Amino acid sequence: MKFPSRRIVILLILSLAALFGYQIYWLSGLYRSSIKSKESEINLALQKADYAEMMERLRTVSASGRHGSLDLDTGWSEDNVVSHVTVRTDPIVINEDGSKSISVTTVQVDRNAGEDNDNSQYAYAISNSQESTDYYQRGMHAGVDILAEVNFHKLDSLLSMMLDDYGLNVPHRLQMLTDSTMVATISTSGYEPSGRARNYDFIYGKTLADKYELTIEPLTGIVFREMSGVIAASLILFLMLAFSFWFLVHAMLKQKSLEEMKSDFTNNITHELKTPVAVAYAANDALLNFEAGNDPAKRREYLEISQSQLKKLEGMIEQILSMSMESRKTFELRKEDITLKPLLQTLAEQHRLSAEKPCSFHIEAEDDLIIHADRFHFGNVISNLIENAIKYSGDAINIIIRAKTTSGGVEISVKDNGIGIAPDKQKHIFDKFYRVPTGDIHDVKGYGLGLYYAKTMVEKHGGTISVSSTLGKGSEFRIFIPQSFC
Repeated sequence: MKFPSRRIVILLILSLAALFGYQIYWLSGLYRSSIKSKESEINLALQKADYAEMMERLRTVSASGRHGSLDLDTGWSEDNVVSHVTVRTDPIVINEDGSKSISVTTVQVDRNAGEDNDNSQYAYAISNSQESTDYYQRGMHAGVDILAEVNFHKLDSLLSMMLDDYGLNVPHRLQMLTDSTMVATISTSGYEPSGRARNYDFIYGKTLADKYELTIEPLTGIVFREMSGVIAASLILFLMLAFSFWFLVHAMLKQKSLEEMKSDFTNNITHELKTPVAVAYAANDALLNFEAGNDPAKRREYLEISQSQLKKLEGMIEQILSMSMESRKTFELRKEDITLKPLLQTLAEQHRLSAEKPCSFHIEAEDDLIIHADRFHFGNVISNLIENAIKYSGDAINIIIRAKTTSGGVEISVKDNGIGIAPDKQKHIFDKFYRVPTGDIHDVKGYGLGLYYAKTMVEKHGGTISVSSTLGKGSEFRIFIPQSFC
């Protein structure tokens, strides 16, 4: 099966990038919306604080016993209609029981003569228009300021309370300007506005030069704190999707690599199996058709050739069957006590005789070192390591095999002076069907199961196998079997 891996990977990366871009776009939109909402709350806090401060002054005027009325022009107009506001503070009323009661304010809205005098409908229109409300409050401000001066500290206190209600309990500076001249200022203790500080104006007079100016630092930190849950959830979701995409790509590429290795394995095993069959067939054909069977020496030679090739074929088939059985979890070892040194000597001698190039072996092992293992499969493990040492070495082959007891078990090592293995390839050499790439040169036969088989069998014995290698200097494979298995 062929995977269009490049196109799929590109499509997944583009999908992830599009998702990330949409998340950024959505979060930035939410951020801008939150900033606008906070700015509206600040403006509303200024307006409410100003109105509350005016009401405090009116209550103070009423409590003092002063009373009167003012006719105020709000300056608000719509369709050439000018409104007037009458503000009256009523006197203190002493009740029969001696208690006092005050009717603080009475507000009446009038329109110009010649217009419909449906005051209730007109008042409703004003109360539902923000612009109308602003003009109304400015007109009221002008009248109240005549009765009593602005209590600036009270205004700041009310503003702090309003800001706190909106979750904006931040250091600030409040200034009062009349005709663009600052007449009062008050700041949170220790607060000095930075160059990034933002000003918010509230016009209380009839001109733009009469205003309150609130200075606070940017709202970014507050907004980000409020958005932290959304940002965290978006980040976690994105990371989960990114991991899923990565896992999908990784699995797909691994499957592609496995398919390629299976294809290589099929090709390699076909040649590997055909070679002993062809050699045995040729020897048998010589015995049958060329009267080689009449010569005892020739007959024995050809029969030994056939036997060795059939034994080689049996070993390859046994490895393949062992892998198949192990994958089905039905594989069992037939363990027995094995004296290691004679086994290592026998295997070394077999490979020395069958090698197509001269090689020398040096074996270091205790005479009475015993291991509890499956003789056939454990012997195949050592044999595979020796065979690889011969395959991937130059003309002068020197193999050192050591076996020794350790505090935790038995360690066996096979060291050669071959071509070595690149560091980035060492982590893959025990993978199924994997063969170290050699470019366009295919002078070493194999089917990528030897080291996988060795690792599987060693782990079946409860042990571990590892490799250390340097390019151009050789490799050393170490097998460790724990004491409980020895």
